Amino acid sequence: MLQQVAGAHSLPHYDYRVKIGNREIVGYGLNGDPAYVDHIMFPFPAIRFRETTPDVQAIQQKEKGDWKKLSIEDKKALYRASFCQTYAEMRASDGSWKSIIGIALGMVALSWWMYIWVKVYVYPPLPKTLDYDRRQAQLQRMIELRVDPIDGIGSKWDYEKNTWKK
Repeated sequence: MLQQVAGAHSLPHYDYRVKIGNREIVGYGLNGDPAYVDHIMFPFPAIRFRETTPDVQAIQQKEKGDWKKLSIEDKKALYRASFCQTYAEMRASDGSWKSIIGIALGMVALSWWMYIWVKVYVYPPLPKTLDYDRRQAQLQRMIELRVDPIDGIGSKWDYEKNTWKK
């Protein structure tokens, strides 16, 4: 007869034992699954991190007594039997920011290279009419011809003083 773990998505109990081995189920877990997860927002995993060994069982028997008699090493061993990481270890940076910065700088370098390549090899040179001197000459010619005197360039030029209106 198969027993079911409460809220375990109706999978038989033995399926979980195959996955988790000899680890003790100590709680409900994330979504009712007996799985180990180290996460700051979910501090109590459903199963212990390590399997129950005779060493761990001996410390757990000592734990039932006075905690003042436990050494620091015993307390650390108890903690490490239940959890993989401390909060400080979970919050510590893993250095992934370095790869993100590297990828971003690589993309900037690639975009500059593509810009220069397109400017030099893809687009033809700019026409001579876009030179500064030629544009100034064209502007002067438009003013002399009184182009668009009502609301365009001609309306901003003072023809009596030969300067731009203020």
